[in-house]
Amino acid sequence: MKSTPAATTLTTCAYCGVGCGVSMQPQGDAFSASGIKNHPANLGRLCVKGSALGETLDLQGRLLQPEIDRQPVSWAQALDAVAERLRAIISEYGPQAVAFYGSGQLLTEDYYVANKLMKGFIGAGNMDTNSRLCMASAVVGYKRAFGADAVPCRYQDLEQADCVLLTGSNTAWAHPVVYQRLAQAKKDRPEMRIIVIDPRQTATCDIADMHLALRPGSDAALFCGVLNAMAKCGRLDSDFLQQHTLGAAETLRAASEWTLARTAEFCGLAEEQLRDFYRLIGGSERLVTLYSMGINQSSSGVDKCNAIINLHLATGQIGREGCGPFSITGQPNAMGGREVGGLANQLACHMGFTPEDISRVGRFWGSDSVSQSAGLNAVDLFRAVEEGRIKAVWIMGTNPLVSLPDADRVRAGLARCPLVIVSDIMRDTDTTRAAHICLPALGWGEKNGTVTNSERCISRQRAFLPAPGEAKPDWWILSQVAQRLGFADAFAWQHPAEIFREHAALSGFENHGSRAFDISGLAQLSNAEWDGLQPIQWPVNAANPQGTARLFTDKRFYHPDGKARLIAVTPRLPLNAPSGAYPLVMNTGRVRDQWHTMTRTGKSARLMQHLSEPFCQFHPDDAPQIRTGDLLRVSSSHGWLLLRAQPDPLQPRGSVFVPMHWNSNFSQQARVDALIEAHVDPLSGQPESKHMPVSLRRWRAAWQAKLFVRGENNVPPLTPYWSRITQPGIAHFTLADSSRPTDWLAWVNEQYPTAGLICQTADLGDDGFSLLAWCEGELQLAFYARRRAPSVDRQAVVAAFSAPPQTAPQRLALLAGRAGSDKAPTGAIICSCFSVGEIPIADAVRQGCRSVQQLGDALKCGTNCGSCIPELKKIIAAQLSTLAAGEVK
Repeated sequence: MKSTPAATTLTTCAYCGVGCGVSMQPQGDAFSASGIKNHPANLGRLCVKGSALGETLDLQGRLLQPEIDRQPVSWAQALDAVAERLRAIISEYGPQAVAFYGSGQLLTEDYYVANKLMKGFIGAGNMDTNSRLCMASAVVGYKRAFGADAVPCRYQDLEQADCVLLTGSNTAWAHPVVYQRLAQAKKDRPEMRIIVIDPRQTATCDIADMHLALRPGSDAALFCGVLNAMAKCGRLDSDFLQQHTLGAAETLRAASEWTLARTAEFCGLAEEQLRDFYRLIGGSERLVTLYSMGINQSSSGVDKCNAIINLHLATGQIGREGCGPFSITGQPNAMGGREVGGLANQLACHMGFTPEDISRVGRFWGSDSVSQSAGLNAVDLFRAVEEGRIKAVWIMGTNPLVSLPDADRVRAGLARCPLVIVSDIMRDTDTTRAAHICLPALGWGEKNGTVTNSERCISRQRAFLPAPGEAKPDWWILSQVAQRLGFADAFAWQHPAEIFREHAALSGFENHGSRAFDISGLAQLSNAEWDGLQPIQWPVNAANPQGTARLFTDKRFYHPDGKARLIAVTPRLPLNAPSGAYPLVMNTGRVRDQWHTMTRTGKSARLMQHLSEPFCQFHPDDAPQIRTGDLLRVSSSHGWLLLRAQPDPLQPRGSVFVPMHWNSNFSQQARVDALIEAHVDPLSGQPESKHMPVSLRRWRAAWQAKLFVRGENNVPPLTPYWSRITQPGIAHFTLADSSRPTDWLAWVNEQYPTAGLICQTADLGDDGFSLLAWCEGELQLAFYARRRAPSVDRQAVVAAFSAPPQTAPQRLALLAGRAGSDKAPTGAIICSCFSVGEIPIADAVRQGCRSVQQLGDALKCGTNCGSCIPELKKIIAAQLSTLAAGEVK
């Protein structure tokens, strides 16, 4: 890292849709991150991922020069090749043979240029985005109900509500800052009620007054049932329904079929618990429902969203403080992508493919080539690649060979595609390996632009690092290709602020209040004003020059008649049902310290401490033959994974959980979406990623090992199971194989030659083998193989690479995988912020710490981002239970 700036830079986080403000402070050649106190999204808070942003800025593995067929070329050669090959394909097959696939990691300015080029000048609608995988159902739900993709709430509504429903979201891990705001609100207002609706008992349940562990996929029935109950107890807002909505009679008729008994049976809940739930809802004057992937990622996700919105419309709990249906997005600019038209069924600025909108956008852009119809959604887009209908695809800032369902089929399809272009910051991803042309893009901290978070708040991402190598902004790359395609006048920008001004102007063009998204009040910003732009919620126009915190306060919606729509919903279960061959249901999602496919968070050793291997959680009774620490094979009709077993009695029977993050750079066989059937919601095109039938089988390992090798670029050994754990300056792997080598030293030498090194070994016979390899007193390799997963003090081994033990006893201790000093082992890391392990936490409880605050005072755990607090409480409870049992004896 070079040219470190002297000043602090205020920017926006690179991760989830909360959109936290981040202050990046230079510290020598590095940076530290802290929350911006007055940013409306986080009010100074950061989660552990945000706190570790400074640890992800190195250039290790970066794509720093354009490449054609993996060979470096100049920008002129790469751009000419992209334009020439696209032109040839369009000439022979037409514009429908071309597709772009973007990402919520793109800035709004980048997204705008991509959408304009694809839909406005190439002339096909095939511009979609990975937001299709997480937010498309919410978009359609809002549009059906309100006439616009308009999230009505703000984060403050969560803190002002009488009752908050969290459904389809492990908020504590997926959106930690929102969770911490809720936890603080609950502390400040104990009368607030928080209800978690989730088949799993997750960390989010720590602050819940009620947890409804409903049947997976039955959410729509639950909300139809509560709507029916509100109608029966007189809790509907009749005046609001009559004056400001349509469709109430039909919707209430459909909901009336969902009696208490029927809803309880369908959802797998006790009638008494359901009755208590209805009482809490009925007694709340201000209700917010926060929902995310567990609702959206469904073959009936749109109906689930509308079932939620129906409840708010019917009770009049919208457009008021502390009220509203609040979809929270998964990526930092998923909302911005929706604004510019990044989804294939949108044109630009929330306009669709009506003749009026096509004409309007064409006149504004000065193009006669605007696409006349919607393009292909993500799943259909890559299916068209497989079938040969799409001959060229340009993938930007995303890794679909890890994130798309049926990912192995997507990989096979890309292998047959005549032209695959990838713009990315990393050189070696599952997707760049399939590319003919790779284009190096600027990453977070290097690029300038805007993003929009879940509450419609536009914030600036600012550069504080120089452009590395030959990397360029995405908007520049796209504009250069557009110019080579003959569209120079329409893509002649010199600065991203110019793109933002055009986007803002289009949002207000012939709008007159007919479209929710309108930021025309920002269309005249100078470059300096754009650079200094403070967070602001849209719409921003002549009527709302300071932005709009909460929508629909005037009870007018964006359908032509100004009325909202209630949508009659017929609840249905997921399409894939368990069978004899695949009796369990696999749910996928995030873990606390990782993000998407780990291309950023995987760089931080701190973020690999908490959960360092891909795993599968399941109820012990569903696989009694599989123990903690075993490896197991998770199979579906589409493939199989090899994962670490985590039996957990809190996991519901019949269901397993597998994280979504691990890619083929971090594990041999853990790309979870390779197992997912590509069923989609017929209205939104969003895949059903939360409900795939699977089977579990123990994978019998003859040995398991921990391997540490100096140097970060070492390739993994040739074993059926391996997982990479990031360490500074070291390649660290966990390994396993089903057959045992006859000569351990020879096997290690085949993987990493140790000729010329001084080797210290311990042959434990049938129990295993250990090896330390030294060069001039410095540790080069440490290897520990055992029958089962070896117990190794990871911190002690890593420390030995920088501070080698000096005495024979210390080296013998290291050979056994222990620290050669009095330093106590830490056990599994619970608090990533301060690297506090389970052993010292448990010891502190036994020595008198009886609360999270006391543990924080003693060990600092839980005092930064707070994400570990639910786990700290569990450890406290377990230790106190053990102590109490001892006293009884």
